[in-house]
Amino acid sequence: MMQLGYSTWGMPTLPADVAIPYLAKLGFEAVELTVIPGWVTELSTLDAPARRAIRQLYDDYQIDLPALAGHVPILTPEDEYQQNLARLQAEVDLAVDLAGADGPPALNTATGGDPEHWETDKELAVERIGELTRYGESRGVVIALEPHVGQGLNSPEKTLWLLDRINSPWLKVNFDISHFNVQGMSIEETVPPMAPVSVHTHVKDERGVLPDYEFLIPGEGEMDYTRYLQAMDAAGYTGSITVEISKQVQARPDYDPFAAARQSYAVLNAAWQEAGLPRLRDG
Repeated sequence: MMQLGYSTWGMPTLPADVAIPYLAKLGFEAVELTVIPGWVTELSTLDAPARRAIRQLYDDYQIDLPALAGHVPILTPEDEYQQNLARLQAEVDLAVDLAGADGPPALNTATGGDPEHWETDKELAVERIGELTRYGESRGVVIALEPHVGQGLNSPEKTLWLLDRINSPWLKVNFDISHFNVQGMSIEETVPPMAPVSVHTHVKDERGVLPDYEFLIPGEGEMDYTRYLQAMDAAGYTGSITVEISKQVQARPDYDPFAAARQSYAVLNAAWQEAGLPRLRDG
């Protein structure tokens, strides 16, 4: 059974003890925790007592922690890569500390780089993602790699190639379909190859196609959530369908993280019902 989740990516200024209870009470079944710089839950702020308190919040509100948003690029100059790898490894360690009854959350990240240099960079991506994956394996944490518009890893074909080259059960995909939608790819093109290799997802809304596109709050754009949910269910996906509110939306002068969460829940919950799929919660 799929879960309806929300990412604190859309709540950079809200402490965990505000965001998690609010989202649970709305009816979300899972909350991805964002730990990148600029967020109040940034990695360096989470000492041992803070980690225990966050784990307790998830337990108290009976809500799942499917993933950490730790996004650090790996296709960078060597000195920067070593710093980024150290941070990613520390995020893997955080995932272990935040583990619940079902084990630690996956760690979401992306390659960085750009599409024009992928053919040059792809073997380096194999080497570096492979190194991170081996560290994840040593700690029991799945690495969830996100294909991303404008980055080196930007298509299902490249993603499947990379997964095949590394060939580890500890490397899977964070499937954000919006990054394929704005490249003009259809649900039917992307869900069948991506869902079976995905451990986590993001959804948002969008309008337009590369290079003229924008990311939006669910309900503001062109995304057909009902058809998407039915396709994901048919493909056998059983993880969290997690709403992510993009930085483009957060840059609006009137952005309200609570209102964005409420609208997202209403839109996705309605699509869930229209798709005829079961829900664990009913907010």
